[in-house]
Amino acid sequence: MSDRTALTQSDISPTQSDTCPFSIRAITRDDLSEVNQICMAAFMGTVASGLSEEGIGTFKGIAAADSFAKRMDGDNVILVACSGAQVQGVIELKEGRHIAMLFVRPDAQGKGIGRKLMAAVRPWCRTAIVTVSASLTSVSAYEQFGFQCTGEPGEIAGLKYQPMEWQLTETVL
Repeated sequence: MSDRTALTQSDISPTQSDTCPFSIRAITRDDLSEVNQICMAAFMGTVASGLSEEGIGTFKGIAAADSFAKRMDGDNVILVACSGAQVQGVIELKEGRHIAMLFVRPDAQGKGIGRKLMAAVRPWCRTAIVTVSASLTSVSAYEQFGFQCTGEPGEIAGLKYQPMEWQLTETVL
């Protein structure tokens, strides 16, 4: 990455392979509505049933297109996986040390998109340990990426989470 703190399209070249028929690139403002829809569909399908209305409302605010737009302008790296023109998944790395979001379109899950997004964001990690506040339903997926639970589950603003860490020297990606 360049010396700039914000990710620009020139900082990442789209990646695509024969075994993984999608590309990974920096998010653009044109992606915001679709990314919001993906996050909400995946969240409502797997996470929301175990949360209060407060937690659902908190997540809706975090996943809103205008919230993503604000974070794009900050120090967060946000990448999308695309198949053709359609966004399939999104990952957000906060401050080079924390996975803030990782969502894949429900009908595209299980195809390696999450794993490829994790690998693609790694060059922007600025610490030897990367953290995530994993939803309780996503713990096993993060364990497959090499994360380990680091404490007891918690709850903030109605969102239930499991603190986890990824030691970059011990990854399975």
